[in-house]
Amino acid sequence: MTLVITLCAAAIATIVWYATAPDSKLHLGVLALMYWGASLMWTVDGINGLIEGEGFIEITDTAAMFDDAVLGLLVVIVGLAVWAIYLVAKDPKRVLRKSLARG
Repeated sequence: MTLVITLCAAAIATIVWYATAPDSKLHLGVLALMYWGASLMWTVDGINGLIEGEGFIEITDTAAMFDDAVLGLLVVIVGLAVWAIYLVAKDPKRVLRKSLARG
């Protein structure tokens, strides 16, 4: 479930990045790359589970599916938080610099 949620976030971030690519200063490509990297990580984890004799995605245990869904949502939220910190550090629209110059 974590992989599914992260793949959805990666696809949405990529579509939004592609739709706004020429004019956007929000570095949505960075957000998309973070989610694609997380998706790759969960895919490798699933393959490792298959090698060890487990399932690729747990669908029989409801509690495990809920835990995976919560983890997936947490990954999406943390990705957004890291992206927000990146935006503040880069200050692409120079909002922070202008507000500090006034003060």
